[in-house]
Amino acid sequence: MLGMNRRRFVQGLAGTAAAASFPRHLDAMHAAAVRDALAARLAHDPLRPQYHLLPVANWMNDPNGPVYWRGEYHMFYQYNPDGAYWGDMHWGHAVSADMVRWRQLPVALAPTSGGPDSAGVFSGTAAVVDGHVQMMYTGVRSVPEAEATIKNGAQSLLETQCLAISEDQSLRRWRKLTEPVIATPPAGMQVNGFRDPSPWRQGEWWYLTLAMGTREREGGVLLYRSRDLRQWEFLHILAERKGSIAVPLEKSDANEVWECPEFFALGEGSARRHVLIYSTNGKAYWLSGRLDEAAMRFAPEQSGVLDYGSYYAPKTQVDATGRRILWGWIPETRPLAAYKAAGWAGLMSLPRVLRLGEDGRLRMQVADAAETLRGAEQRAEPVADGPTLRERLAKLRIEGYCGEMRCMAARGSAGWELALTGEAKRPWLRIAFLPEKPLEVTVNGTRVALHGSSAEPLEMRVWVDGSAMEVVLNGEAACTVRFYPEGTSAELLSPQWTGEAGALHGLSVWAMQSISRDRLTTFA
Repeated sequence: MLGMNRRRFVQGLAGTAAAASFPRHLDAMHAAAVRDALAARLAHDPLRPQYHLLPVANWMNDPNGPVYWRGEYHMFYQYNPDGAYWGDMHWGHAVSADMVRWRQLPVALAPTSGGPDSAGVFSGTAAVVDGHVQMMYTGVRSVPEAEATIKNGAQSLLETQCLAISEDQSLRRWRKLTEPVIATPPAGMQVNGFRDPSPWRQGEWWYLTLAMGTREREGGVLLYRSRDLRQWEFLHILAERKGSIAVPLEKSDANEVWECPEFFALGEGSARRHVLIYSTNGKAYWLSGRLDEAAMRFAPEQSGVLDYGSYYAPKTQVDATGRRILWGWIPETRPLAAYKAAGWAGLMSLPRVLRLGEDGRLRMQVADAAETLRGAEQRAEPVADGPTLRERLAKLRIEGYCGEMRCMAARGSAGWELALTGEAKRPWLRIAFLPEKPLEVTVNGTRVALHGSSAEPLEMRVWVDGSAMEVVLNGEAACTVRFYPEGTSAELLSPQWTGEAGALHGLSVWAMQSISRDRLTTFA
């Protein structure tokens, strides 16, 4: 959904849902046959990822309520059980011991007929209270347009904030409160959106961020507080586009909503800051700065882009060791008809560890747990001779669109380009450096800003999985790429280097193990 917010996305899909149904509504024998045929097709789809989390089939979007609970990582996510398109939002559920090897569990939350979430269980956040996991989420139901917080010409939906409480330690059974805990936007505020609650405990209070947008103020984040997660008091707007710091948004939009906001502390001692993440108009952003904890006023000092590519609606959690882990939805960039026909759409990013640099800017790196999936290393040692370098690189292979690449290169007086190229010599990934812009590279033509020292070598790490590539540069910036080669089998991918051979300090490639024998994760 790059370049559009969820409102436009829903509007664009209006009328398509009826054209693509999944076995849930078929008779048992027919449904089993369709499922078997789909499973066989998915198992042989070279574009379907092998070591990223995604459902057995159908549509996935936002990560919801990731939580480390009783020695396991639980991930919930927006899921459509009816097909590979947006609609009928449920919460899918998966569990992992290490954040990379996942096992699917049954759907956790589904719409309740006649309830505040009768038209969909939208995004939310986990909170641990008195030995139970509780989920705050946005429920939507159809209402007359005058009452709606989402009005897109196709639907009129009222968003309210709801609460569900776990009834077992495996987080498979949930009890919903029958009424919303936040039923309306703040008094007198006419919002474009009102969703994605994210609570956290601070002292004696629970605080909560909520996404909003208004025609006058554009996008922003609302702040609430509560003693018990049930009775909430609106405090003020925590952050907005028209704040005190320039936000790197690409364009202004009167219908803008700062979706999936989350607010958390990062760093220790004098380096400690608060970070706000949010998503709008197809990109995810961050702000870092100081929080006046007495007044709960946030003063941003730095801003940036979380990922320059196909990456949206990120969510964080704290892992078993106390690190802040970032998850993001990697959406499709191919046409709707193509992914509906494929039978699956969307995947979850690999876990990224967040930290703050000395300059107060956000840094990230894929968690080292992903390295446990590596096979044997293929390495090209540095050499100053161009033909020899090309010969060495030509021997490195990523098979089955399933591997990792790590490259170190100098940012010197000459430009260069690193590419991953298929057998037809088409480059699916191109990372280019120009010496006149030492704090910038381009990834498939997209400009990516860097903020470290230009005197330092540039580390490029790339995780290739099916039709997705996650690219992380110096732990400072990320750009997720989607690519869709034609054909029923995967091409061999090889790295290529254009430019001064001596600028390449080393390049390694690893095959990655699949987390499933057949590209499908099974229900426990």
